[in-house]
Order: sequence, then structure tokens, then C-alpha cells
Amino acid sequence: MLVWTSCHTKTKQNAALPPTPVNVTTAKTAEAVYYDQYQGTVVALNYVELRSEVSGYITGIFFKEGDVVQKGKELYEIDRRKYEAAYQQAEANLQSANANLVKAQKDIDRYTMLLKNDAVARQTVDQAQAAYETSKGDVAVAKAGVLSAKTDLSYSIISAPFTGRIGISQVKLGAQISPGTTLLNTLSSEHPIGVDVVINEQDIARFYALKKSNSDSTFKLTLSDATTYNKPGQVLAIDRGVASGTGTIKVRIQFPNEDDVLKDGMSCVLNVLNGASGNRVQIPYKAVSEQMGEFFVFVSQDTIARQHKVKLGPRIGSDVVILSGIEAGDKIVTEGFQRLKDGGKITLGIPAQQGSGPAGGKTAK
Repeated sequence: MLVWTSCHTKTKQNAALPPTPVNVTTAKTAEAVYYDQYQGTVVALNYVELRSEVSGYITGIFFKEGDVVQKGKELYEIDRRKYEAAYQQAEANLQSANANLVKAQKDIDRYTMLLKNDAVARQTVDQAQAAYETSKGDVAVAKAGVLSAKTDLSYSIISAPFTGRIGISQVKLGAQISPGTTLLNTLSSEHPIGVDVVINEQDIARFYALKKSNSDSTFKLTLSDATTYNKPGQVLAIDRGVASGTGTIKVRIQFPNEDDVLKDGMSCVLNVLNGASGNRVQIPYKAVSEQMGEFFVFVSQDTIARQHKVKLGPRIGSDVVILSGIEAGDKIVTEGFQRLKDGGKITLGIPAQQGSGPAGGKTAK
């Protein structure tokens, strides 16, 4: 009897609870274009540190710092005098070796003819043949010397290996430099230019698909000053393997850069068009509640509110995309749901002292 009396009392109390005032709006279908964001770094596709292959003193600088220089343009000159002298000496050694080779060839011809008439010893002919072979070797050595001296002479002029923008010179006229160690300058290409991002291995297939086909709106850049760089990009390269420690891989996106807006080393955000973009159900974000990492909304069904578990997409302004859980046209409770339970009774319109919206008005669309 006591148990029956208690349950009966609770039933009467629940029945006596008044409906909860709420405001509602209609879930709508609208165009949702949204991007996934990756932190990126602008990188030159061609970059080189200019260093000398020979030692000496800087005797010429033929560029203006910060300018774009064309491929093959002479940039630095190193004192050429000793390299020119070495080249001339190598040429002279080659001429001398060639002359000795001609003499050795004539000796062989003469001694061979005398040998046929038994007018000379066989040993003399063999010695002439050995001298000829030695002369041939001397010519080969002299040719290698000429090539080496010519190479050193060419290294005394440092030219641009590709068209790009040259930086501030690290050496001045008269400076002494050492081969391979003294940094003269840096040169980097500007158009096109790349943006490097690091992605998780789960996104690899997505970027391989983007490499095969992407539209002009697939990639957009947000620069450090919050401006948008709207020129289209495309996947240039995906690194060879995944880093074992982090499970990430590097991807390089190429962008045109005719106006020199993007600079090597700049930080930026790469916005990648999400494949789920399109007409999607959207509701005000304020209608969503979170419980233990899951998201819920209340749907008005006449005078009853039902709680629906939803899967959220990205935020678009004050709205949020709903990937699943409700349909377009559902009446969504936007205010007053904090006091609701699943199946609770509701009435439309929140009094001014309770709601944050307009007093007593409906927000249903």
C-alpha cells in the first residue's frame, strides 16, 4: 500500500508540471561550402646557397641585392689571374706533349723501315715503340690538365643556376673566400612557389585523389595578416613515406606567384575544400547541447520535445552543419531546452524575463 501510494503521488506530480516555454526554428537546407585547415609554410621550389669551388679574392659583384636575376647571369668574380695562368700553362704542356708524340711516331716509322733492311737492331725499334706509348700517355695527362685548369677558371665566375631572386650578399669586394665553406649568397625561385603542410596518414588517400583532379576552389591560402590568397593551387608532391614517430607525411602544394606576394619561409593556413560541401541541413549552433562528448538537439513534435543525437559538421557563421540525426523541416528548440527532458511538454514562446530572445514571440520559420 505504501509503494502504491508513493508511485501514485509521483505520477500526480509529473502530470501537474506545466509545459516548458521554448523558442523553435526550422532546420533548413542551405549551401555549405567549408574547408579543412592545415598549418603551412611557404617554400621556394628552387633554392640554392651560392659557394665558391675555388679560393681567392672577390674582384667583382655584378648584381643588385634583392633583384630577380636570370639564369646564367654572372654574379661574382674571383681573382682569375692565377687560374688563367694555370690554364695557359696546361695548354702549353699539351702542345709539348703532342709534339713529342709526333716525334715518337716518326721514330717508329723510320726504325721500322730500317728494320726491314736489317739496318737497325730490333731493340732500337722496341725502344722507339715504348717511347711512343709513353708520349701517348703524356698527351692524355696534358689533356686532363687542360680540362682541370679550364674548370678552375670557369669556377672563378659564379653564375645564376636558375632564374630567381637573389638575397643580400654575405661578402664584399676584396673579401677572401675558401672553397666550399664561404657562403656568398642565396638564390630562390618565386614563380611558381610551394606551400608545405603536414597531414595525418589517414588523409593520404584524400590528397592522392586531389592530385589527380582538383578544381580552382580546392585550395585557398590564409596569410598571416588574415588576408586570403585566392589563386588556385594544385598538389605538386607527396613525400615518399610516413614518419614513424608521428604518423604524418609532408605534402607540397604549388601556387602561382606572379605578383611576388608569397615569400619563402612565410607561415600560412592552407584551406582544403571538404568533399562533403554542398546542400546540407543547418541549424543555429546555440540549439546544440553536449553530453559526455556527444551532441544532442530537441525536436518539437506538437507539444512534446524529443531529444535527438546528432553528428555535427563544421560551423558556418552562427549556424552548424548537421550530418545526421535530423532532417530538413524539423522544428528545433533553440531556447529553453536547458530545462527540458526527453518527452517533456513544451509551449511556444518564452516570457521576456526568461528568454534572451524577443518577448513572447515565436521564432519558428
